[in-house]
Amino acid sequence: MFCDKAISARIARHFAELTLDALPEATLHATRRALLDAVGVMLGATGLGEDAAPYRRHAEAVPGPSRLIGFSGLSTPALAALANGALAHQLDFGDTFDAGPAHPNAALVPALLALAGARSELAFGEFLVAMAAGSDLACRLSIAAPRPFEEGGWYPPPLVNLIATAAACAQFIGLDADGIRHAMGLALLQGSFPSEIKYDPSSPIRGVREGLVARAAVEAALLAEAGATAFAEPLEGRAGFFAVYTGGAPRDALLDGLGESFLSDQVSFKPWPACRGTHPYIEAALVLRDRIDPARVVRIGAETGPIQEMLIRPQPVKAEPTRAIEAKFSIPYTVAAALIDGAVTLDSFSALRIADPATRTLAHKVVERRNPDWGRSEAASGSLTVTFDDGTMLTHRVMQAAGHPDRPMDDESLIAKFIDCAAHAAQPITPAAARTLALQILGFPAEKPAHTLIDQAACTAKV
Repeated sequence: MFCDKAISARIARHFAELTLDALPEATLHATRRALLDAVGVMLGATGLGEDAAPYRRHAEAVPGPSRLIGFSGLSTPALAALANGALAHQLDFGDTFDAGPAHPNAALVPALLALAGARSELAFGEFLVAMAAGSDLACRLSIAAPRPFEEGGWYPPPLVNLIATAAACAQFIGLDADGIRHAMGLALLQGSFPSEIKYDPSSPIRGVREGLVARAAVEAALLAEAGATAFAEPLEGRAGFFAVYTGGAPRDALLDGLGESFLSDQVSFKPWPACRGTHPYIEAALVLRDRIDPARVVRIGAETGPIQEMLIRPQPVKAEPTRAIEAKFSIPYTVAAALIDGAVTLDSFSALRIADPATRTLAHKVVERRNPDWGRSEAASGSLTVTFDDGTMLTHRVMQAAGHPDRPMDDESLIAKFIDCAAHAAQPITPAAARTLALQILGFPAEKPAHTLIDQAACTAKV
């Protein structure tokens, strides 16, 4: 544990002093890949994410300079961040940091895009620096807690994003270390993300929550720019971030290698549009599928630990989801869909597909097999053991789900995912136009104004 009483100041100074030249080439490319993935997922959500619509309508009512992704509307930076951020996690298809409970770019990208749209003088290189630093900090915060956030009743992904995104926004608009530190404190004042977000299956907040984070982060940065101040020690203070949300001082992971290594290089990109915890089971089902006759299946045992518990309990409810968000958080449904269709795609979560009787019958056979030795480190692990009517069995175990840096999606796979998401946008983008946009994001010149990339995306969305 740290005895350092200047943790917030040190992190703020790191943000303020970081330059494009200091970023490793691998980090720059990883950041571009994360941007490509985030923009694609947001575009797809404009057509499929009905829960995000109220946030867009709210933003459209107030004119401003910042674009609403996938639509023709403009709004203020804070409200554009709200509307676009509500899209970012709506499909549960954005990137994850498997080592900690984080989706480090879900609020960060929409917040920075909103500010870029309002500040024509900001270069794309500055965008990449802010994004790399913010994503890295969100990952660090997620693994630095001395006890799980959930033990205090808090939901960690939006909490870590709140602080990290505020720091990144403040750095992006040119604030010094003091301004960045106060932006983190001003964001802290706007944070309340209880675990009820994941416990209430009827709530849409799980999918749109990052919009609230992005708005708060932009507001915090703009307030700090205007001269507002908050706390000297927003992170390590006696009642600061770590004391309130994690019950103690941060672990060494918060500062170890800060500025030398970037945990944002280690994010996982999702091959399938569902909760990351379902992915090893989807993968196992797809591996076993050619050897399985669903009519002969008696039982499918899903090996689980405490992290996967919410994805399979209560089993009868998880086997019969009624909405897309329920199906995306269901091991029984995603396994059954994978076995029947041979794929899990954005179309797997349509109302008609979810209601399929054969899928529900098979989903009821997917039951929990608890492994008492599993914990947080097995969050992206899982196995399936299929028992047939003659007593024979098939097993496949996945200890690290596909998409992790150890089993990465290559650039071409990410481009294909982007093309698929863009085709589902409210204003669908042709495959050729989507590919062109994807390549622009991966190769956009650092010296060009960041807002021009947003304008190109907006124009492409009308093709």
